[in-house]
Amino acid sequence: MRVLGIESSCDETGIALYDTKRGLLAHALHSQVAMHAEYGGVVPELASRDHIRRALPLIRQVLERAGYTLKEVDGIAYTQGPGLAGALLVGASIASGLGFALNLPTVGVHHLEGHLLSPRLAEPMPEFPFIALLVSGGHTQLMRVDGVGQYRLLGETLDDAAGEAFDKTAQLLGLGYPGGPAISDLAESGDAYRYKLPRPMLNSGDLEFSFAGLKTAVLTLVKREGLDHAADIAAAFQLAAVEVLTAKSIAALKQNGLNRLVIAGGVGANRQLRERLNSEARRRQFKVFYPPLDLCTDNGAMIAYAGALRLWPNGVGRVGRAADGRFSVRPRWELAELEAPT
Repeated sequence: MRVLGIESSCDETGIALYDTKRGLLAHALHSQVAMHAEYGGVVPELASRDHIRRALPLIRQVLERAGYTLKEVDGIAYTQGPGLAGALLVGASIASGLGFALNLPTVGVHHLEGHLLSPRLAEPMPEFPFIALLVSGGHTQLMRVDGVGQYRLLGETLDDAAGEAFDKTAQLLGLGYPGGPAISDLAESGDAYRYKLPRPMLNSGDLEFSFAGLKTAVLTLVKREGLDHAADIAAAFQLAAVEVLTAKSIAALKQNGLNRLVIAGGVGANRQLRERLNSEARRRQFKVFYPPLDLCTDNGAMIAYAGALRLWPNGVGRVGRAADGRFSVRPRWELAELEAPT
């Protein structure tokens, strides 16, 4: 069964074709980073217009790479939410239109479910249950994942997400957007121990996060020291964030009696975070899984995969009727509202 996946929740247009037997056949991604960099963040109206320009050419490109035509697609998955309303409408309308024209079932996928399941596109594939650290520009959450649609929130950020803190710190240091890669690159040449920054909620005894205070500490440091030691500040910030993320993840494993940790979301590509988690995994005897580096950020592959699991939860038998041309989006959508496919 082949599923076409369409991701358009924010500033990346992602298209993929996934086969339930052969795996990921092809995927393509267009990032709007260069367009939004001028404004220091995503401009929703510009994002929506760019998705309109990019989606259909990318669909043709992916199908050509995979060696299939639209008539050989068995279902279509699209990001229904959460995300920017206008951007979501682009993907939803294209998916619904194609489904109606081709008499195919379509399924709206929760964006975060796509991220949570994306490490299962890599080898080795993490088996259920596992603890997932979802860490991106908009989310920092620890989840217990017992299966598709079986998610329990264990803890989340009380203010800024980790990725948001990376972006804001990058702005303070005069770096570009997005901040994560810029901070990581600059930190490579810095002394992470030159400055001592706080580790918010490190010893709070729960699984909640807070990064606003760390961002404020960087602001205070920049005002006092200037940017002569920007690399050292970047390294100190990154070390503080990584230590908190790692410690909370280990605590979640212990509290749930599990030994599998999955990292999902854009910050999961951070080199120091991966090195720290890998080191702790060896020392504490747990396993850690990541998506492929090119699937850490928003992408169509994770939507196609999650859609396949919902359209064909047992690998056989189509679930749902062919699209009737109607569709909706959910810019705000709690992951807890999802149910396991039947």
